Amino acid sequence: MKTTELHHHSRRYYNQLSLDIDHLNLECEFNNVDHRTELNGVDRLIVRRGQPFTISVYLRSGSYQPGVSSLDCVAETGPQPSEQYGTKASFALSANIDTSCWSASVTGPPGDMVVLSICSSPNAPIGRYTLTLGRSVRTEFILLFNPWCPGDAVYMDNEQSLAEYILAQDGIIFRGSYKHPIPTAWNFGQFEHGILDICLRILDMNPKCLRNPGKDYSGRRNAVYVSRVLSAMVNCNDDKGVLLGRWTTDYEGGVSPLYWRGSVEILRNWDQQACQPVRYGQCWVFAAVACTVSRALGIPCRIVTNYLSAHDTNNNLVIERYVNEEGELMKSKEMIWNYHCWVESWMTRPDLKPDFNGWQASDPTPQEKSEDVYCCGPIPVKAIKEGELTFKYDASFVFAEVNADVLTYMKKKDGSTSNVTSATLVGQKISTKSVGSDAREDITHIYKYPEGKEFCQALLSLQILQIKTLSVCVLQILGEPKENRKLAAEITLQNPLPEPLEDCCFSIEGSNLTGGRVITERLGCTVGPGEEAKVKIYFTPTHSGLRKLVVDFDSNKLCHVKGYRNVIIGK
Repeated sequence: MKTTELHHHSRRYYNQLSLDIDHLNLECEFNNVDHRTELNGVDRLIVRRGQPFTISVYLRSGSYQPGVSSLDCVAETGPQPSEQYGTKASFALSANIDTSCWSASVTGPPGDMVVLSICSSPNAPIGRYTLTLGRSVRTEFILLFNPWCPGDAVYMDNEQSLAEYILAQDGIIFRGSYKHPIPTAWNFGQFEHGILDICLRILDMNPKCLRNPGKDYSGRRNAVYVSRVLSAMVNCNDDKGVLLGRWTTDYEGGVSPLYWRGSVEILRNWDQQACQPVRYGQCWVFAAVACTVSRALGIPCRIVTNYLSAHDTNNNLVIERYVNEEGELMKSKEMIWNYHCWVESWMTRPDLKPDFNGWQASDPTPQEKSEDVYCCGPIPVKAIKEGELTFKYDASFVFAEVNADVLTYMKKKDGSTSNVTSATLVGQKISTKSVGSDAREDITHIYKYPEGKEFCQALLSLQILQIKTLSVCVLQILGEPKENRKLAAEITLQNPLPEPLEDCCFSIEGSNLTGGRVITERLGCTVGPGEEAKVKIYFTPTHSGLRKLVVDFDSNKLCHVKGYRNVIIGK
């Protein structure tokens, strides 16, 4: 009897202290702007780890009394929330916010409307959360990595770098050849409508999550784990990944990798076709999609191009190539690509010895298996430079891409082979887009010490086709470039061929310029030799700032010629 009385008494006492909540206002616009997520939209709460957000709590009865009123808060993520796994956090009101853990504090004056400040742990798993306040009020929000938070593993202490590696929705990928690096514009579009949800779906479709969702959601606190999952999920070789690679000229059932101008269409296609792979990609497309997803989730990321990139299949750090008696390269599993693209992501490496924080290389292009899965990295770039080949993950493979020795053999008609003198150097002009400009930044020095040798010109011709640069010209933007004001782009391309072009088509896209879609204009006429194909395409920008209008020209004879123009949109 005594126990029952005590139980009733404690419940009355609890009700007397606990805030009686009627409804909440998540203050999405204020919080999303404060957490630099507003470009995803302001219709729902999207916040970053280790940084407080503020919600307005309207009470049904009573008022908040400092030191007397109480409120139990529970934040949960994943299908099996658990405090042991870090996917469930229970916390009560405290006098002040503690940014090192989940905490809550009332920051407004006493009354029937309470301003509640909540902060997540800077080590909390990212993803979709349910927040329960008191006994019955539940709401939802999305939590992302926070490179602005010193306590977060992805913290980056440079605003210009953050503007480039997190917030920039377009960029430059370097292709072409060692002698002629060609900049290609790309629309990452990480803040376009629906893209964040697709990125979270990619995490949910990964085999580790399907096997053990509780453990996988717990792993999402770790940027190393998330980056490794992404390097596997951007290709579809052993999972329900995003892209199927194709390195022949047969693109039946899909489109040439050269078709793509950005990541948005690829990610939406994957999402809309029930996670069936999008056909087709090659290295720069895989890297660009991985970059989009990383930036969307809050991991600083950039695309890197390695010219004369080695593909070592047997882990011996040597590329063995064969030529015939005419000096022509023969097909072989081991090869040197004209160029190869991967991504670098910025994070600490608490799993390794000190001094290996910073840029980590990972490669979503399926080349070799790592732990029985087609993925690669992340590996500290510094570990590649210092030759730390036992470091996780895949150090020796990436080391070979930029440092492998090349042995060339001549295979004679009688079946015998002989050595060919070879001074080929792999890993040249390792390139990325500069912060704040479209210029090429050479980052070879962060991957390797100087070679001290001149490049062998004779063998270069065996590996690289001379590429003539042809691009679409975006003549001018007609109209005053302002938010929500219709503009027109005049776009031309001169036919360089001695024959007419038919089925000519121009397409444009750009983050915050074309409403998250591709706008296409077809020419109704043939374009003769030396003549200009010319169109005017209308678009309406939705946000101010510096944006890239990415243009593609396609026809029956000249396929997927690219161009771009930087456009400054005023408020």
